[in-house]
Amino acid sequence: MRNKIKNLVSFFYEIGSLRRILRAHQQTLFLRDESDNISSHSFRTALIGYFLAKELKANADKVIKMCLLHDTEETRSGDQNWVNKRYVKVFEEEIREEQLEKLPNSKELLALSKEYQERKTLEAKIAKDADLLDEILLLKEYEFLGSKEARRWLKIKGKESQQEKLMFTKLAKELAKEIKKQEPSIWWKNLWTPKRR
Repeated sequence: MRNKIKNLVSFFYEIGSLRRILRAHQQTLFLRDESDNISSHSFRTALIGYFLAKELKANADKVIKMCLLHDTEETRSGDQNWVNKRYVKVFEEEIREEQLEKLPNSKELLALSKEYQERKTLEAKIAKDADLLDEILLLKEYEFLGSKEARRWLKIKGKESQQEKLMFTKLAKELAKEIKKQEPSIWWKNLWTPKRR
């Protein structure tokens, strides 16, 4: 039992380090945003995945777990943008195995990670769509702040973005179109007031 506790605490510290790993696309978007880290990305991805799974009648528990696990190996490999991936070989499977093998329920976690990587099940496809939708939301936020590069990546007028082309579900593509229409500040427009209650 003592080793199990030690291994869990070590894993929790490792996962906490995801807060300090900035996402690599910042290099090619010509910006720096310390709030855009692997941890914040995984959090919104998990919530998106939950709602997609519920709407598509998939196993939401499985999707959430996949979303939470989908980038954990980046504690050891760092993040790579789409240019980096052309040149860098990352041993993701090896990292995941070493990272998860000593944890309770390691077989379940490894199976979920493998299922996500293979993208054969509805749940794995939904988890990937959630990952891509978070990227589109972030790009829209950057475009709203004036990033010309984010606007190019989104392809606001015209063709689908690269992220949309990679999506599996019709619902995700519909959400992507709506994300590109709305302003990121829409959520609070009818909430503000100059008066205290």
